[in-house]
Amino acid sequence: MLTPAPMLVSLLPLLLLLLRCRVISSQYSSDQCSWKGSGLTHEGHTRDVEQVYLRCSQGSLEWLYPTGAIIVNLRPNTVSPAAARLSVCIKTSTDSSGTNIYLDRNGKLRLLLREQDQAQGKVHCFSIREGALFIEAVPRLDISRRITAFQYELVSDRLGAAANSLGAPCQPCSDAEMLLAVCTNDFVARGNIRKVEQEEEHSSITVEISHLYRQKTQVFASGGVRVRSWTGHIKMPLHCGVRSGEGDFLFTGTVRFGEAWMGCAPRYKDFLRLYHEAEQQGTNPCHMDTD
Repeated sequence: MLTPAPMLVSLLPLLLLLLRCRVISSQYSSDQCSWKGSGLTHEGHTRDVEQVYLRCSQGSLEWLYPTGAIIVNLRPNTVSPAAARLSVCIKTSTDSSGTNIYLDRNGKLRLLLREQDQAQGKVHCFSIREGALFIEAVPRLDISRRITAFQYELVSDRLGAAANSLGAPCQPCSDAEMLLAVCTNDFVARGNIRKVEQEEEHSSITVEISHLYRQKTQVFASGGVRVRSWTGHIKMPLHCGVRSGEGDFLFTGTVRFGEAWMGCAPRYKDFLRLYHEAEQQGTNPCHMDTD
């Protein structure tokens, strides 16, 4: 009679465990930026854990009929030291359900979003050093009509902290911050405030732009070929108490999930004075056409 080798016998429990709780590869559709999958591929294997790898600065995830769990590894497509100083921001769909979302760092889980909190559609950020996302299906006999979905963006740690507090800080920017904002922010525009509306968790500022220096995405709409003006909305935290004001401003800020959020917004005449002073001293971080 043939008997298993001692080493094989010792490996049998491990092999059985791996068969019962498998880690499987992507079963639906994915690319470097977004992933869409179905828990139906786990049918009969509710303890399956699927690994998902996303390597873009922004994208989305959609998990239909969730069963088992998926581990979402979000990493920038770069090996620079600055990559370790990034935050991940996720914004769940308002009909997202079926799972609890955790942060997984070396096998230790920390709850990030419960199922009942996902429908609020709020932005939640965490440092990329805190680990991967562990998304675990809530056990149910009927998994129909359950979809977990969110968008994600990779931002600097500073912007991630601001996003968790519903926007940029309210305190005025320093001179150095104003000059740097012109060089680094997602949008830079000169214009005036038309209206301020108080919404549930933020203020929405309607602006009319006379000079658009830069915008990351089309957050400001053009008035037409013959009309050199743009309009749009910029958000600020409700507790900042922003009010309408006359005169020209220089609006700068970031774009998060397609929405413009205010950063530095000095009066244009004040910025112009500051800019020319720095230009004379040779301390401007970048050039801006002020004519």
